[in-house]
Amino acid sequence: MSGQFEATVRVDRPVEAVFDYLSDGRNDPQFSPRVQRIERIPDAPTTLGTVFRSTVKDAGMTTAREFRITALEAPRTIRWAEVSKNLVTAREGGYDLEALADGGTRVRLFNVLEGHGLGKLLVGLALVAARKDAEAFGARIKAAAEAAIAPR
Repeated sequence: MSGQFEATVRVDRPVEAVFDYLSDGRNDPQFSPRVQRIERIPDAPTTLGTVFRSTVKDAGMTTAREFRITALEAPRTIRWAEVSKNLVTAREGGYDLEALADGGTRVRLFNVLEGHGLGKLLVGLALVAARKDAEAFGARIKAAAEAAIAPR
């Protein structure tokens, strides 16, 4: 079983700056409290194939995660796929960014969650939790990006 959750939010910053901020996965702890640690491999600007390795705490369990950047088209598209082997993984995820006429950015985040082994029984619960938090997750992205990126 697999399923998707998504959130859309307006960030009051220019699309190029929002793209730069979100394409650097090392910023994830600023808006995702589940991310305890994250590193970029190689330690260079994000490109196609860059891997982000993290330690994440979900439902009281700490797991190691690895995500590979599968598409990067500035300033509009960021895609990733989880390559780590966990019970529930994000088979595909990404950001779609759209420049707004007033200088802001519309950001759509999505993840397709998939269960493996026993995780096939857990993925439904993970999806319910992710969908319930989606709006708040979007709000955290907005707040973190606006705090990190100076206004024009």
